[in-house]
Amino acid sequence: MDAAIAALTRRVEVLEAEADIRRLQARYMWLCDTPLPEFGVADDSARIDLIMELYTDDAVWEGVGEYYDGQFGRAEGAAAVRTHFEGFWSAERDPALVLNAHYLTSEQIHVDGDTATGQWIHVQPWLFADGSAVLRSSRLNNTFRRVDGRWRISRTRTENVFVASLPDGWAGAFPAGSVLMRP
Repeated sequence: MDAAIAALTRRVEVLEAEADIRRLQARYMWLCDTPLPEFGVADDSARIDLIMELYTDDAVWEGVGEYYDGQFGRAEGAAAVRTHFEGFWSAERDPALVLNAHYLTSEQIHVDGDTATGQWIHVQPWLFADGSAVLRSSRLNNTFRRVDGRWRISRTRTENVFVASLPDGWAGAFPAGSVLMRP
């Protein structure tokens, strides 16, 4: 009976870890959406603070493969990962990013004690202030580590599947800001 309870306990722990990692990955994508749907976040610096809370101090964020290698490169450590994100929402970005949304699919999560890996495919439309737009799809191969009882992202690794230009005027109606989570 003790062995059965121990086995059941391990199974529940894995299921809970998978659920925590699923929520963690979804939270990351949510915080990366533009306009940001998180209520009460004053600016992109505060957005990046929230994103960085999801990462380990020694995290790596990297784009790999023939297209993402040169576009995203590799950021190692919290300071470098923060700088990477600052580039996405930089005031100097021209044209400015006015809309993007992340759609995740093909999930695989593998838990091994206090570490885990997860793979997804995501599709993401991007719309810029000048009206240009692209549709991106990437594969993600991320690693996670439990730190002080909380799952965090220890590596984000992304590889291009495709980038396709969308026609001008593709998104005719989109919000300047999100009010979804406003009380």
